This record gives sequence, structure tokens and C-alpha cells, in this order.
Amino acid sequence: MDTMGEQIQRIGVLTSGGDAAGMNACIRAVYRAATSAGVQVYGIRNGFTGLINGDMVLLERKDVANIIHLGGTVLGTSRSEEFKTEQGREIAAHNLRKNDIGGLIIIGGDGSFKGGHYLSEESGIPIVGIPGTIDNDIIGTDFSIGFDTAVNIALASIDRVRDTAISHGRLFFVEVMGHSSDFIALESGIAGGAEHLILHDSHNEIDYLCEKLQTMFAQGKRHAIVVVAEGSHPGCSFGLARKVTERILVESRVCVLGHTQRGGSPTARDRVLAAKLGVCAVLALMDGNNGIMVGEIKHDIVYRPISEVASGHRVPDSRMTRLSEILSGYTPSLSPLS
Repeated sequence: MDTMGEQIQRIGVLTSGGDAAGMNACIRAVYRAATSAGVQVYGIRNGFTGLINGDMVLLERKDVANIIHLGGTVLGTSRSEEFKTEQGREIAAHNLRKNDIGGLIIIGGDGSFKGGHYLSEESGIPIVGIPGTIDNDIIGTDFSIGFDTAVNIALASIDRVRDTAISHGRLFFVEVMGHSSDFIALESGIAGGAEHLILHDSHNEIDYLCEKLQTMFAQGKRHAIVVVAEGSHPGCSFGLARKVTERILVESRVCVLGHTQRGGSPTARDRVLAAKLGVCAVLALMDGNNGIMVGEIKHDIVYRPISEVASGHRVPDSRMTRLSEILSGYTPSLSPLS
């Protein structure tokens, strides 16, 4: 352990950006790991907004008791415009120093990491990031906290919608979250047996979708589920459904899942991931690391420069899209996955 690591007696932890199930389990893990090493933990309320406002409190054991199963974040979260300015980050750094906080753990997505990177570069305060977003689009980790829960919530909804689709012989468009990411749509669609996936780059492929559905219905199929990635325009499924039903004259319904995918009790997979990353983030700070994100790749803990993580988005393996096509039962030109 180097000199920098030995000097840290207090660390801060905050959650930033969109909430994700498992953030509370991660806060708990950070607290348990730090206190076992004799380090105090300050919880910063409402993300970077709280950092600027000095809204932080010394966490005690009771503060993290019985939160491992809770969705959302007990610390609160926000998106701060003021923190995007150098002046805002100066205030945040001052508040950290005023409370003798020697390192900061940020649980969030690429935007949160970008802000943390600037704060560290400008102030010298050590920063370690933990990926927490349902989008699962963070470079440097196979999975982010909250993704598995969001997929399972979407899957449960698809299963329920299918019961109604079968009963009434209808076409359903189920819209899932993801902003610029296709991960939720791909995994929930494949797991839910969707007949078609409309990803972010295929919102205009109406001709192909109509041809596919017409072929399926002509072969005797009475219902179909189309999973839609919302993209930058939540509610886009209504327009897609209208265009399709005008073309193929099949009764359709739209189900927009929206923010229901963020809430709820985290799955076991998200709780374990949160525990591993929370503990390893504390150990990374104690070992003198700075400007990194802690991730998991093929079950191994890895560190990536936070500047690198914040500079782009992870995209799904193209073979997943091909897999969904094969499993839909409509494969006019079958080609291998590899």
C-alpha cells in the first residue's frame, strides 16, 4: 500500500445519473469494505448537486442496514448542469477538502464518469467509478449494475403481454428503455421469444417488418410480439404501430414499459455484481489508484482509465441480432452466427 493510500481516512460515495436497481447494494458494500479497513464513509446526497451544495453525511451502520434488497438509491441522484462547469467543480472539490474526504467513489454511467474525471484532473482528488446504469453501455465491463434487473422486469412484462396477444390474436409492440443502447431490447426480446426486434438503427425498416409479419400470419400465426428500443424518442412505438397496421391490416396494441424497468428489487445477479464492484472500488482507492473504473469481464475484476470509459459507448455483439432473427422462425437467408 503506497503513501497516498495510507493517507486516506475518509472517502465519499455518491450515485449519479439515472437510478439503477443494485445501487443500494453497492453503497452497502462500499460502507462495509471501508469500515472494515478503519475508513469513514460520507454519503453524498443527490449526486453532484449534493457535492456542490455540501449535502453529505457520515454514514453509520444503521444507514446501510436492510437496503440490499431495495431499488433506487437511498442517497438520491440527479443530473447537475452546474457540475459541468469548472466553477461548479471547484465548489465540489472545496466541499470534499473541507470534510477531509481523501477519495470519491462514483456509481453511475459514462456522463457521471466524465464529470468525475474532470473533477479529479482539476483538483487531484482520487476518483474511482463503478458502472451503474440499466443501459449496460459502459466500456470496460461485461455488465453494469441494474441491467439484469431491468431485463428481467421487461421480460416479465413481455410474458404477460404474450398471454393477451395469444388470447386476442393481436400484434403487440412492447417498447423498452435504453436511450442509445440496444442491450435491453436484445436480451429481453430474445428471452421473451419476440417475433421481431426494432433496434435504434432500424426504426425506418417498416417494409421488412411488414413483409415478415405478413409471411408469418399467412403461415397461420395469429399473434406476434415486436420489441422496440425507445431510442431518443420515448413513445416512438405508437407511430411504428400505426404505420404497420395501415399496411397489413392487423389489429395492434402498444405497451410502453418506461421507468418501471428502473425500479424494483434487484436480482441476485445485480446484488452480487454490486457487492463485488463496491468492495473492489474501496480497495482500489486504498491502494492509491485514481481515475479508474472498476468493472468485471469474464468474471474477473478489471480496471480501466475513467477517461477512456467516458469517451464512448459499448455496443452489442452483432451476432445477438442475428440470433434473434434465427429464433423468430423467419430466416429467408440463414447464415452462421460466427
